[in-house]
Parts: sequence; C-alpha cells; structure tokens
Amino acid sequence: MKQVLVLNAMGPNQSALLPDLTRYILECGCNILESRMSVLGTEFACFLLISGPWDAIARLESGSKKMERKLQVTLTLQRTTERSLVKEMTPYAVDVVSLDQEGTLFNLTSFFTEREITVCELSSRTYVASYTGATMMAFQMTILVPASQPIAHLREEFTDFCDKLNLDAIMEPVKS
Repeated sequence: MKQVLVLNAMGPNQSALLPDLTRYILECGCNILESRMSVLGTEFACFLLISGPWDAIARLESGSKKMERKLQVTLTLQRTTERSLVKEMTPYAVDVVSLDQEGTLFNLTSFFTEREITVCELSSRTYVASYTGATMMAFQMTILVPASQPIAHLREEFTDFCDKLNLDAIMEPVKS
C-alpha cells in the first residue's frame, strides 16, 4: 500500500543540495509527487510530497537524521494522505502587484478566507521597479472558488478591495 509523506528541508543554499536530497529520496525507493522549492535570502527551502511503499517511507524516515548531518540541513517529515479532488471548486489564478506595504499578504489572504475561498498556493517577492526605483511586491496565488459562489460578484468585490488598497490585480480561471 502506498504511503505519503511531506518532507521539508531548509539549510544554506549549496549547489549539490537538491541533487543530493533527491538522490537520497530515490535511493530509499520513494517518488516525489509534488515540490515547492526556493532560495530565500541565503537559505534553500523546499517542500516535497513523497510517496512510496511503507518500507521505503520507513527507510527514508529512519535515515533522515544521517541525511541532515550530511547535507547540513534541517529536515521535517510528516505522514499525510493524498489530497482528494474537490469537484465543487474552480481554480483561479490571482496575480497582484503593488508598492511594498505592510499587511498586504494578510489583507489578501483574509479577503479570500472570509469568503470561504481556499488559498492553495501562494508565492510572493519584492523587487525594485526599474524606472522609479520604488520597492514593489508581487504575489501569485492559486485559489479554489466554490462553484456555488457567483464569480461576477466575487470579481466585483475583489476589484473594489484592490482599488481601496491600491493594488493592481488580475483574477482568471486556471488554464489546465
């Protein structure tokens, strides 16, 4: 029977870290189903959804402390189950750009949560605008909108919300 595990790795960014980590997972007899990886500051961070037979997952878990020392990272492992498909939800992509201002992430996630909309993926970054030199913030999100929610009304509310906070935003269906 297939088991599922979330592995989080965090440590100094090194060129061999990702190949060494993924080799270890493969050598344990496991497969990576999903991954999110990024360099944040000078640290490498990743989340991996791993599957495998029970003995392969157990082998990965039992060798994790040795792998932490070898790779000089912190590993966190958590057993889980695969996410079931939700047919009553429609995925939308949301892109937001604004001046870097405190509270934008809180305000965005609160807007959707208050409407029972699930934020299932989110990434953000700051950058310097090439013409003005102003510090900007960009957000990319994937949200799941309940099929029962009128999308025209949601778009109108979201546009008003963005106008009040001076955010440039686009919300459109995810193209599969």
